[in-house]
Amino acid sequence: MSRRGHYVRTVLGLGVALAAGAALLFGAPAQSGEPQPVALTAAWPGAARGSVPSKLADGSEFTPGLFLDAKTSVGTAQSADSKTLRLVVRDPDGNLLELRKVPAEHRAPFAGLTLSGNTLIWVESIDGKQQLWSGDRHDPKTARMLTADVGAMQFYDSDHDLVVADGRVHWVAGGKGDETEFRSVALTGGPVTVTTQKGTWSLAAWPWAVDGQHSARGTTTLRNLTTGATVATPSAERSVTGCGATWCQMVSINEDGYSRIELSHPDGSARRKILEGNVETAITDVAVLDRFEVLAKVTSQSELSGNQQLVVYDLSNRHLVLVSPDAANITYRAGVLWWSTGDQSSYIRNSLDLRTI
Repeated sequence: MSRRGHYVRTVLGLGVALAAGAALLFGAPAQSGEPQPVALTAAWPGAARGSVPSKLADGSEFTPGLFLDAKTSVGTAQSADSKTLRLVVRDPDGNLLELRKVPAEHRAPFAGLTLSGNTLIWVESIDGKQQLWSGDRHDPKTARMLTADVGAMQFYDSDHDLVVADGRVHWVAGGKGDETEFRSVALTGGPVTVTTQKGTWSLAAWPWAVDGQHSARGTTTLRNLTTGATVATPSAERSVTGCGATWCQMVSINEDGYSRIELSHPDGSARRKILEGNVETAITDVAVLDRFEVLAKVTSQSELSGNQQLVVYDLSNRHLVLVSPDAANITYRAGVLWWSTGDQSSYIRNSLDLRTI
């Protein structure tokens, strides 16, 4: 479950905790009239798919942070002697290209992996200090630090935590009091530009930003960082709103204590119900690629396995597609959706390139 999904469920549970909690714990029949999911192979037979074992050939763990396509990934791997953590590109045959390495005492040192052309951008955390790095995905010799002047970087487990636009890398950082810093640096490095805005903001598809990251209501405003124009987003009582540049997602609890998920454009137009029942948002981003709403359904098996059904609502034809009946650690970046199947001792990460649908 995404951080936003957990946050939404926590907030909405304040008003209807008993009803919703009972539904989630013990399960419930499908809501009448709800769409039944279509199997992935039937809905999208030509979609590119892949799978990545959790361990490398030498037995060390591999944690992907970005899929370049369904079978090529970038992530963190421990060295065979356990002394270093490496940032590597793993190709479809399991071959590794090492881009960077740091001492193993730095836990989770690589984050925010983003690709622009062949340039990979990432954040390194060393001794509690963050730095922004880049390099050609094919050439380890090109890895270089862009800047250490990153401020108090704020990541929201979103595809837009780092945004590349107009030859610059953009991110948000915590400011003084109730302020957000919008920071950027050229892809070639150099001085960092900083502007501030009251509120807690995150980036969406450039040039938009959304507020309400720490608000019980969620997003209330979109702001164009180029023109300064704003758009007030839809909201309702006992509802939490999350928005991207094109779509907003409203999550509420219905009269029976189940989740109700709706989508509309930020101006409130084209509002529609997506799904209702034992369902929650699975990732932070809303309607990725302006087409796919990624959701997780709680089933009677979820209490036993801790996993969920991974389903995707296709806005182009209003079909609900069953991607996996038993998914954990659901993640999305740059057009590729991936999730884990199996248990903690032996699991596989499965991937689906939504750009190929």
